[in-house]
Amino acid sequence: MSSFFNNVDWYDIWLATLDTLMMLGGSMLFTVLFGLPLGVILFLTAPKQMFEQKALYGILSFFVNVLRSLPFIILLIVMIPLTLLITGTSLGVAGAIPPLVAGATPFFARLVETALREVDKGIIEATQAMGASTWQIITQALLPEARPGIIAASTVTAITLVSYTAMAGVVGAGG
Repeated sequence: MSSFFNNVDWYDIWLATLDTLMMLGGSMLFTVLFGLPLGVILFLTAPKQMFEQKALYGILSFFVNVLRSLPFIILLIVMIPLTLLITGTSLGVAGAIPPLVAGATPFFARLVETALREVDKGIIEATQAMGASTWQIITQALLPEARPGIIAASTVTAITLVSYTAMAGVVGAGG
């Protein structure tokens, strides 16, 4: 078996693995920080929801759909100037995180919106009837009830980000 791995430098493999884990961790952190509120806003402003705002929902939904459907490799290249502005480099782990976040945030936000739609409307109505504020409805009813779906969305997003990190290697991201 060792004859198959004669030319493998295990130290380089270890460094590449660490790069991938840093890209995954950093981008996942920002994806959740930006995607969770975006998903909640998409849910709340959707038709037949608490704060129905057709215009705002339409704009946000269009933005999310465009970024979700854009091939990641194209997004990665198009974002090089913005990545340079944000991080000072377009290479390495730091240069990969902004496009990873831009690619994964709309994906995660749509999954969060879907998870929130699965919450029974009766729970929302009951919390409203008890006099809960909007913040309380979101934090004490919606998000706890949607937790399994949001955890599943996080898992799917993390898996997607692993494949994105492999593509980020094309422009020198490492990993």
